[in-house]
Amino acid sequence: MGIVAGLDSAPDFTRIVVCDADTGAVLRQGYAQHPIQGADGGGRPSDVDPQAWLLSLGEAAGGGLLEGVQAIGVSAQQNALVPLDSQGNTVRPAMTGGDKRAQVAAADLLDAFGGREAWAQAVGSVPGAAQPVTKLRWMARSEPENAARTAVLLQAHDWLVWQLLGRPVRRTTDRGGASGTGYWAAATGGYRPDLVELALGHQTMLPEVIGPSDAAGTTPEGLLISAGTGETMAAAFGLGIGLGDAVVSLGASGSVMAVHPEALVDQSGMITSLADATGMHLPVVTTLNAVRALRGTAELLGLSDLESLSGLAMKSTPGSHGLVMLPYLEGERTPNLPHTAGTLAGLRRESMKAEHLARAAFEGMLCALADALDVLRGRGVDVRRVFLLGQAAELPAVQSAAPALFGAQVVVPQPADYAAIGAARQAAWALGVSQGTLDPRTPPVWQGPVAQVLDPGDELAVGQAVRQQYVSVREQTHPGAFRG
Repeated sequence: MGIVAGLDSAPDFTRIVVCDADTGAVLRQGYAQHPIQGADGGGRPSDVDPQAWLLSLGEAAGGGLLEGVQAIGVSAQQNALVPLDSQGNTVRPAMTGGDKRAQVAAADLLDAFGGREAWAQAVGSVPGAAQPVTKLRWMARSEPENAARTAVLLQAHDWLVWQLLGRPVRRTTDRGGASGTGYWAAATGGYRPDLVELALGHQTMLPEVIGPSDAAGTTPEGLLISAGTGETMAAAFGLGIGLGDAVVSLGASGSVMAVHPEALVDQSGMITSLADATGMHLPVVTTLNAVRALRGTAELLGLSDLESLSGLAMKSTPGSHGLVMLPYLEGERTPNLPHTAGTLAGLRRESMKAEHLARAAFEGMLCALADALDVLRGRGVDVRRVFLLGQAAELPAVQSAAPALFGAQVVVPQPADYAAIGAARQAAWALGVSQGTLDPRTPPVWQGPVAQVLDPGDELAVGQAVRQQYVSVREQTHPGAFRG
C-alpha cells in the first residue's frame, strides 16, 4: 500500500513516525519540542496558543520527512479545549491538561446535574478538572465574554486535522476523542448538547463524529487525513491491544484500561467509560498514587533513584515480612478516599528494615493497581494479559512481583512512540479502505511491539497471599471502601 505517517502532538512535543503501511515497520521519524509558553501554578503549560502545535509539527516534518507519504493520522493530547468563534478563530488560548482553575467548576457541575451517579449515567464519567466540559463551566464563570463568543468546540486532534485539511467547513472528530469531553456518551454514541449548555450557557457547533476507519478528508495535494484520536486511544492502537488485554500505566499516578465490547456505566464514578480507536470501548480506572509512592519511599530511605530502591527491595521476600503499605499519599480516587493518607501496617521488630519497607512500597503500588484491575474484572472485563508501561516497568522489583499480584501474564513493551505508531496505523486503515484493500471493520494487522513477557508461573499462589494480606489491611483501615 505504500507508506503512511502518524504524528503525536503531546503536551510538550510533536513526534512523527513514517511507517510501511503493510507491516508497520518504522522507516523514519522526526521530533520537535513545542515553543515554550506560560505555565500555570503547577509548572505545566495550561493556556497554549494552538499555533504552537503547528509550528512544532512543521519543524518535526522538516527535511523531507513526509516525502512519498500517502496518508497521515493525528494523535494529540487529550482534554485540550480549543474554543472557536463563528469565523473559526480561537476565542482564547487552548486550555490543556488537568487545569487547576477548573477544580471548583467541576464541583459546581457535579451539583448542577445531580451528582456523580447522574453524570456517570449520562456520559460514562464524572466531571474532573481536566475535562473540556469542566473548562467550559470555568470559562462561563470567569471569562463570560469569551464564553459568549464561543461558537465551535474542538479538541487538539480535531483542530490539527482541520488545519491540515485547510480549515474546511466540515469539522470532524472520532469516538475516542469525543468520549473524553464530558458531553459525549460512549454508551449511546451521541452528544449531550444539554450538558454543553449547562456548562457554557448556550449551544455550540460540535464536530461530526466519524468512524474509526473513515477519512476526515484529503488535502489539496491529495494527502489523505484519517479521523485522528486522543493519545490514550492511539497508544492502545499502536500497542495492538484487543479483547483480554489491559494496559497498566505507571506514572506519578496510575491508570488501568482494558478493551471491552460495550460501554460500562459505573455509578460509583470509579470507571471512566471511554471509546477506543477501533469501534470498541476502553473503560479506564485511575489511581492517584503509583510511582510517587516509590519516590517518597526512596527519599525516606535516603536513596537517590528508583533503581536503588528496586535493588534494596529485591533483598526482601514476598510479603515484606508482614509490612503492608497502603500508598494513598495524595488521598485516593480508587477507592474514593480523597481526604485520606497513606498507611504503613504490620510493624514488628523483624520487619523494621530498609529492604522490607522498600519492597512494601512496590507491593503496595502494585496491589493498589490490582485493586483497579479488579474494579474492571468485577464488571465482566476479561483480563488475561497486562501491558505494563512507564519507566518504572523496567525495574526488577516491579517485574518480579507484577505477574503474581495481577494474576495475569505481564507484557513489558520496549519504549517506543506508540501513540504516533497508532496514529500511523489508523492512517493505513483509512488509506486501505479508500483503496478498497481493507475492510472498514478490520484494522490492518501490524507487527506487535518488541516486549518482555513475564508469566506468574509458580509464584501465583505466593502473589495471591501477598494480595490478600494487602486487602485485609485495606479493609481494616477503610472498611467497605469498594462498596457503594
